[in-house]
Amino acid sequence: MGTKSVSDLILNPSKTYEYQYEGTVNFGLGDPRFVESGVKMVCKVKIAGVSDHTFSLQVSDLSYEEFNGIQGRDRFIKSAGITNLITAQLAKPFMFDYAGGHVNNIYASADVSETVVNIIRGILSFFQVTVKTTEKIYDLEEIGIHGKCQSNYAVEEDTKTTEYRITQVVDVSNCREKAALFTGIATAVLDDVSKQRGESIFSTVRYIYNIKPEHGGHVTRAEALEQEFFTPFNVMGGNFRMKSKKEIVLVSVVQSAARGAVGGQDSMESRGNIVFKFGNVGTNVPIMMKKVNDPVQEAVDLIERLAQVHLKQVDNANTEQVIRLYQLMRMVPIEGMKSDTVQVSKEHLHWFLITAVEANNDTILKFLKERFNANDLEPFEALFTVLLTFNHLEASAEMVEMAKEFLGFPISNEYVRNTVVMAYGSLVNKHCAYNTPCPDAAVQPLLEMANKALVAKNNKDMVLVLKALGNAGHPGSIKTIMKFLPGVAANPVDLPPSVLSAAVQAMRLIAARDPHHVQDISVELFFNKNLSSEIRMLAFIMLVDTKPSMALVSTVTTHLMEDTDLHVGSFAYSYLYSLAKSKTPENHFLSTACTTAMKILAPKFGRLGYYYSKAARMDVFNDKYLLGLAAEGFMLKNEPYVMPSEMRMRGKLFFIGRILQTIEFGIRNEGIKELFGKEIPGFKGDFSFGDFLAILNILKKWEHSPDNKPIFSASTRLSGQEWFFTDINKDFIRNIINVRQIMTYEYMNDMSTKPGISWHKAMPLLMADARYIKASCVGLPVEISKYYQVLNGLSVNAMAEVNPPQTGIMDSEVLLKTEGFIGYTKDLWLFYGINTKLFQSGAELKAKSPISFPWKFDATVNIKEKKYSLEFIPSSNEVEFFSFRSDVYAVSRNIEDEGKTTPMIPSSGEAANSTTWSVMRNPQEICAESDAYGIGVCLESEFRKEYRPEQYPLYYLLGYTRFGLKVKKAQAARAVDRIRFEVNGTNPMGMCQLFNTQTKLFQVFRFHFSVIVAAPRLENVILLLLKWVTSESCTIVKAVSMNANEVSDGYEAQMVYKYTDSQSIGQMVVSQAREDSNWKMSAETTMNVADTKAVLKWGVDCKPYEVSVETSSTKERLNAMLAWKVLPDTLAEAGQIIGRFIRHLAFFFGFNWELETNTEKQLTASVVGTSANYYNVEMKFPEVLQQTSSTLIFILETPYPMNETLNHV
Repeated sequence: MGTKSVSDLILNPSKTYEYQYEGTVNFGLGDPRFVESGVKMVCKVKIAGVSDHTFSLQVSDLSYEEFNGIQGRDRFIKSAGITNLITAQLAKPFMFDYAGGHVNNIYASADVSETVVNIIRGILSFFQVTVKTTEKIYDLEEIGIHGKCQSNYAVEEDTKTTEYRITQVVDVSNCREKAALFTGIATAVLDDVSKQRGESIFSTVRYIYNIKPEHGGHVTRAEALEQEFFTPFNVMGGNFRMKSKKEIVLVSVVQSAARGAVGGQDSMESRGNIVFKFGNVGTNVPIMMKKVNDPVQEAVDLIERLAQVHLKQVDNANTEQVIRLYQLMRMVPIEGMKSDTVQVSKEHLHWFLITAVEANNDTILKFLKERFNANDLEPFEALFTVLLTFNHLEASAEMVEMAKEFLGFPISNEYVRNTVVMAYGSLVNKHCAYNTPCPDAAVQPLLEMANKALVAKNNKDMVLVLKALGNAGHPGSIKTIMKFLPGVAANPVDLPPSVLSAAVQAMRLIAARDPHHVQDISVELFFNKNLSSEIRMLAFIMLVDTKPSMALVSTVTTHLMEDTDLHVGSFAYSYLYSLAKSKTPENHFLSTACTTAMKILAPKFGRLGYYYSKAARMDVFNDKYLLGLAAEGFMLKNEPYVMPSEMRMRGKLFFIGRILQTIEFGIRNEGIKELFGKEIPGFKGDFSFGDFLAILNILKKWEHSPDNKPIFSASTRLSGQEWFFTDINKDFIRNIINVRQIMTYEYMNDMSTKPGISWHKAMPLLMADARYIKASCVGLPVEISKYYQVLNGLSVNAMAEVNPPQTGIMDSEVLLKTEGFIGYTKDLWLFYGINTKLFQSGAELKAKSPISFPWKFDATVNIKEKKYSLEFIPSSNEVEFFSFRSDVYAVSRNIEDEGKTTPMIPSSGEAANSTTWSVMRNPQEICAESDAYGIGVCLESEFRKEYRPEQYPLYYLLGYTRFGLKVKKAQAARAVDRIRFEVNGTNPMGMCQLFNTQTKLFQVFRFHFSVIVAAPRLENVILLLLKWVTSESCTIVKAVSMNANEVSDGYEAQMVYKYTDSQSIGQMVVSQAREDSNWKMSAETTMNVADTKAVLKWGVDCKPYEVSVETSSTKERLNAMLAWKVLPDTLAEAGQIIGRFIRHLAFFFGFNWELETNTEKQLTASVVGTSANYYNVEMKFPEVLQQTSSTLIFILETPYPMNETLNHV
């Protein structure tokens, strides 16, 4: 055989080959102590010639078995039901073309499922081998079950058996055409630099063939081993493991009696080559397995049941069934959807609409098309269903083509039309993510809309279609976007700032697909000094998004040194400064270039404060977890206006080698910017009360803003996709004010004339449906998927009484009786395993987190007299406000048998060894109870975990975790039948005089909280906020428990606030409402521009505990002092812990520690500006906080010089 060529490895068409085959797949942690799951298939395979290059394949004696347990203790168990189902399909004939050691077309009946055909591919892949016996080691790219991948071969000859042993290693991680499918992660772009730091998934595939050289060579024995390591983090920190193994052994070779046609050959059709095929995987939800007989009726029944179960409040035990409803919706045909709308009761129809959108196929598009044509959807229903449908739709060419029709529908509602156009752009973006290059036909309707809007000079349409093009991120739209950009467009354009802003931002997603083109345009815009500062700064953001090279950053730096626009310079410098400190992989190279640029630009722009435009970025990234977060904020200003022209904030999430833009908010100040103009009359910039009045006087003139401009615009993006924007104009504000006034009056009076209102709504939302499916060597699909759903619930029953009746609520007393529920339950699943329409096997993380707030109370509101009260009866039942529980399971499911779900870490686990830390904590409950009110708040926790150093950080996910927060009834000191809260703000002089007398008697407290690392003028902001209230007021607040009509226990607070032009004074006394108690707490604060003083006393008659705080500030210095006389033991112990923590934290940040004698029972701190770029921070701790008094000194570098920053605060 040593002289044989590749084509000589053949199956002899005159012979019949019989093999014994076994394929096994296991999922677990690779540790025999923990539970695993798996499947096994054993069968006989007979191959016979039909023609010279066509062979028949027959499978017999099949056995399908499942494993769910611990290796060495448990065994595989045969599933008779699944065995019979697969056998019934395998009984049908199969054929395949074979030549030169390669399997070409595979033929089977059309009614044979893709799952079974893939199993056949797994068997035939043993015959997909390239043999070169003239070379001992060789490599080549070839087609296999995993796709078109690189293979490395090694050939050995066994002289005793005269057989050749061929080892083949397939690089399945870098296939040029990989048999893999991604869904639900189109907006999460790949991060190649992150993948260099670590992988979340790693695979190896090895084949070993024994080939006998007789008659050209045939396989006598072969085995394959595929191992895959997966974790949501870095595989170097522990992982789940998939082990796929298969073996085939030649049993006999006999001479065929005769060649001939295969029975049923006429019904066969080509099912493709050896490469794994996925078919329709939309209905294969990996966390749910149940046989479906009638999806239409089952969907109707489930909708009615779920709607009823969650009517009054969210039932945590039944939220997981919503996933089942999504699965059924993907099976319902268009006729079934029409039938469902008739069968589902009207009050539950919203359940149908909100779950039908998850059909994600042509059925939902056809259904929505009929609804739009019939015009029978409310605007909110139409907006919401279109938004979810387009964003969750399968992004195939057929779906895109069908979705185009919605762009031509005559839609009168502006918000619905905007949603349709922008959602179509999002669909195009998904289509481009899975098709490279992206077809131009997908974006063509948007390009035509853009050209039409430009010709018509329709500003609203231009902004809308540019936002849709921004969502699409199609490289083919660049030429059209350029038509809207001055200095870049072939023809001169004169467009308003809102259109120019939308045009620049329309390139934001193209920056990742065609960075060079976007880079060229961004540089040209940024260098164009004739453009407004705002547009140049937006262009700079786009430039940064393209990840420019060091050479380009250097060019930009040189240009900035010659630029006279301080807004542009300040913005670029601050952004470069932030990027220089970036730790995320995407900026690994850019941060180096920014560090150099920042040092060059610092002398010119480093002293500019917040009067000028700014950009800021904060990020963090952990290599062990391959997880990171980033947040960016942009403030863009144009001369000569005081107000920023645009402000944006956006966030990013970095995970498993991908980048996801989480949420983004943007505000454009248009009419309001012109309302404020170049300066604000009377505004000094010192945050005084006069500054507040100056701003208020400007805002009162909002009705004088231009009619042709909105006051401001707002927009929101999720996952990089803009889904909502609106213009707030004068008419909008007037309508809101009028509707609020009318609705408030009519609503309360309407409630008072009726028995009450009752409103119940539950809304399920599928927040994430992300799947990655790939082939395994046995022909079964291995899937990694994440499902995240939220079920929201709101239930209200209310009745109001207005006294005297028929009067406005501003002049009457309103009694409101209400009960209800608001809350939601989040369900999260992570699945890693085999997922087919017949069976599932793998590892599954399941987490549930409900939040619920039930209520039942009576409230009295008297706005005229400033009296408010709320009263409720404590529940005798426990109320769980919040809980979280999770565990990781080994799961085995099929459509014939009852599934098995076993925790991977058994409750009766083996004893820990020296390399394992076990945490088995029984349910614990920590409660804080109030005998004054007879209620307690409890924190519950329970853990069953086993920590292993070699699996850090994966061990955080493993094992059972549960904790929750609940309120329950507690033993009260006195009988309690209800709890009452009262607020009396009538300012009774008797109360104020009494209160002032109390403050003199008890020398009550002055209190102010000041963060020492903040700007020294922070207290001015607080002072400004306090001045919003009246110049002198007295308020009484009570929180008491009641028994019959008498006060049982509780607390009463009396507060007085007054201010003058120079200072403000706040006073408060809190006392226990019980007659036999003399516990009191007193407080007094005095604040002025430069100083604050505060004193707090508490205990019996406000003794013996006392704490005081004093702060003072100058232009360059901030001092703070905390002093005390006597502290409770618990508070003193907490102070010691805090002191030690601060000391250790100070060392971590580079503080210098010095021993020094200082005042006992006193903590001091100071922040001093020593130079333009540095602060000195000094902190002194007394002995009560640590064993030795000490001084800690730290030199803290700040991004902006202290002096210049303070000047512009």
